[in-house]
Amino acid sequence: METKRTNKTILAKGIQRMAMALLFMFISPVIIHSAFQNQEHPLYIPILILGIAGAIFAIAMAFVGLNTIMKSLFDKNKKQ
Repeated sequence: METKRTNKTILAKGIQRMAMALLFMFISPVIIHSAFQNQEHPLYIPILILGIAGAIFAIAMAFVGLNTIMKSLFDKNKKQ
């Protein structure tokens, strides 16, 4: 009977991606809020686009990070 083991290198990559997503989950709303506070500034649109892109990146990285963590825990094709 084969014992199931966690692939620690893939798990570490997943945790790094989740940490990056968490960082962007806090930074992106601050950027969006500061863009809305300075609507008369000439760089309003680029800063708003940067904040929205960061928020989309945070969601994508959270999804990829969770998939990576699940792969490390449940993947059957592991190198021994």
